[in-house]
Amino acid sequence: MGVMELQVLIDQWRGYVQRHRAISLADVDEMEDHLREQISTLQAAGLSGDEAFLVAVKRMGSMDAISREFAREHSERLWKQLVLVPEESESGAGRRELMVVLALAVASALAVKSGLTWLDESVLGRNISLLVLPFLAGYFAWKRQISLRVAAIVFVPFVLTALVLNLYPFEPEGATEIIAAIHAPILLWLVVGLAYTGGDWRSERRRMDFIRFTGEWFVYVTLLALGGGVLIGLTAGVFGTLDLDIEPVIEDWLLPFGAAGAVIVAAWLVEAKQNVVENIAPVLTRVFTPLTIVMLFALLVALASTRSLTNIDREMLILMDLILVLVLGLILYTISARDPLTPPGFFDRLQLLLVVTALVVDVMMLAAMLTRIAEFGSTPNKVVALGLNVVLLVNLVWSGRLGVGFLRGTRRFVDLERWQTRYVPVYGGWAAAVVVVIGPLFAFE
Repeated sequence: MGVMELQVLIDQWRGYVQRHRAISLADVDEMEDHLREQISTLQAAGLSGDEAFLVAVKRMGSMDAISREFAREHSERLWKQLVLVPEESESGAGRRELMVVLALAVASALAVKSGLTWLDESVLGRNISLLVLPFLAGYFAWKRQISLRVAAIVFVPFVLTALVLNLYPFEPEGATEIIAAIHAPILLWLVVGLAYTGGDWRSERRRMDFIRFTGEWFVYVTLLALGGGVLIGLTAGVFGTLDLDIEPVIEDWLLPFGAAGAVIVAAWLVEAKQNVVENIAPVLTRVFTPLTIVMLFALLVALASTRSLTNIDREMLILMDLILVLVLGLILYTISARDPLTPPGFFDRLQLLLVVTALVVDVMMLAAMLTRIAEFGSTPNKVVALGLNVVLLVNLVWSGRLGVGFLRGTRRFVDLERWQTRYVPVYGGWAAAVVVVIGPLFAFE
């Protein structure tokens, strides 16, 4: 599709919008700029001009009532473009991308298999992310066609992380080694995000795209894991009836290949389906937000029944931190799935309730940790947990403040979006500090 044909489509859309007298010329210009920006982003992602225009209009339809009417009038053609993939696309770029994805998935699986064969369990545990995530970053580097400069910027953190994880004299299965193994994937996932954005990490919109990708990637990985588990279970059952033990094959080959490959394949599935207008994000957020609120209230009741904060054991504190991290992920995913121009409604109040409840839980966890540190002294786990809760506390406090302002009409939803996207590097900085500093601080024990 040529530039002139795309301009005709944009002019048709502009004329349709401009015919509604409630829309000023300045507003039309602003909407057209946003439409063109959406089209450019979609074309960069691999869509043709016609497809990019239709998807962008449909997205604009979720932001403005007039544009929504335009999208509805052209919905039949839109869905034909989304569902009926041209044959040349299937045999050309689409097939080539699939081959790249499969090659990277196999390479990642072979790296994990080699690690299982040659590395002891302790070394493998802290290096597992380095055996998978570089291949995922490589996929996005290839897809986004990043420059050599950006490729170097992406490559360096992987090298530095590998040096830290393997040159530090960690005590095998010690607390600092486990902490480094847990936080290294968080740091490297944000490095993958740098590749995902094509090096344009300063763009708040691209950061929000990566947040949305992370949520949908997690959903796809979960579905692949569940489907793969069922398939492996049925296969093992069938072979068992024949008195054939395939458990070694499953443990040595199917599980490592399936787990490593799923990371790459799930990313490809998200990319392949990211332009489908109706996605599962709004459904998931509306199902899990109220359920999470109920769970947090139940936890608050249980914590209130505890007479002393020192009675809360270490395992409980760890589990509560994991719950808070999941809550934060749900908040981010909900924000990424929301139409930013829709006025505040009931679900926004529910979202604010989730933030406030999580904030109360976080404050209680901070009090419990400070009490335990004052009474029993500091350990690597306590220091890391305390720092994590402080990082989450800052985010939740400001998110709550912006949420209240949005409901009162003194803040825009975009302010909440900007806060979350600008706060993302804080998680990376925290993870990097934990990986680099905690080991030496506690003598690598």
